[in-house]
Amino acid sequence: MTHRPSKPRTESPRYMTDERVAIRDLARDFAMNQVLPIANELDPVRGTIPDSLKKAMSDVGFFGILIPEEHGGLGLGVFEYCLVAEELSRAWMSVAGLLARGNGMGGGFTPEQEAELLPQVAAGKYLGSYALSEAEAGSDVAGIACRATRRGDDWVVDGTKMWCTYADEADYIVLFARTDPKKDRTKPHRGISAFLIDKERGVFPDGISGTKVRTIGYFGWSTWELAFDNFHVPASSMLGEEGKGFYLAVSGLEVGRAHTAARAIGLARAALEDSIAYMHSRRQFGHPLADFQHLRFKIAMMAAEIEAARQLMFSVATDIDTGRRCSLEASMCKLVATEMAERVTSEAVQIHGGAGYTTDFQVERHWRDARLTKIFEGTSEIQMRIISDEILGRSDVGP
Repeated sequence: MTHRPSKPRTESPRYMTDERVAIRDLARDFAMNQVLPIANELDPVRGTIPDSLKKAMSDVGFFGILIPEEHGGLGLGVFEYCLVAEELSRAWMSVAGLLARGNGMGGGFTPEQEAELLPQVAAGKYLGSYALSEAEAGSDVAGIACRATRRGDDWVVDGTKMWCTYADEADYIVLFARTDPKKDRTKPHRGISAFLIDKERGVFPDGISGTKVRTIGYFGWSTWELAFDNFHVPASSMLGEEGKGFYLAVSGLEVGRAHTAARAIGLARAALEDSIAYMHSRRQFGHPLADFQHLRFKIAMMAAEIEAARQLMFSVATDIDTGRRCSLEASMCKLVATEMAERVTSEAVQIHGGAGYTTDFQVERHWRDARLTKIFEGTSEIQMRIISDEILGRSDVGP
């Protein structure tokens, strides 16, 4: 009797309500039928995510998952946000990254701004970009040097920013700059402020110029180095309190790290599913690859690691939604999921053999993009520092 393999388990009775299953299935259908064909066409030629896909995302509510219903959103939680992110990443991680350009993009708005702007965000008409990191201030966010100087009713910004993905197409940029020139060496995070810069899609305002960063992946949109030269921003555009921008920058880290974990899991799942299909179709020595035990064991380990990361992500997302502080667990989740994604996608390339090192198969895309997840939203090394400091404490000596 021929054994029919069971379908991989994707349900988690502890977490997955009927509503969440429906959301996941909606996102899965959208990803496989609308995103994946576009990804397969555009990623190899470094094409841009089309406006038609962004419109389709807004039509199903993806830009408003975290936005309250009274502001035109779905009023759901980080759990659902991560469910959708995993499914979209299974098709193209760049589209899952686009989710974060909506959904309030970390907050910081006043109640008046929320009432005015969040309905536009939920509708996909007001999507943002972050200008936070710098060439000498990546992991060390408190070390930013871009400066804003008060002149009358304006702040005048001078300096550069790195890794500003989607800055050209965004409707606004959240800029972080040092407004207090007297940097406190003991508490360098003080004196940083945040500004909301409205802009026209497709262009930069006068006083801002951009140079594209030549990335090896994460295609579908552009990442920019921005230069601010005597750029004037109204004082009324400041987000939050003057000098307290650092706290806004780090306030969304738990959500951002859970979202990145979800994206990593989606990439790893894509690599697993593509490998399973390849092993059934490819024959060697008169047998399908699926008959060879060492390859079967690779699939077993890949599947186990993915599910372990997913369950940790479910736990962290649940904690965030219930208001429990979980910075330690969020760092663990981000570390485990992203390190796993690089291993799993690399194994997928190996399973595909020489074919995996071509652009004819999608595993090379999953591999390239998975490598990035170990860097953004805090590198693996930063996550290990956070985790070890929580466990071991820190002395007054050392970096």
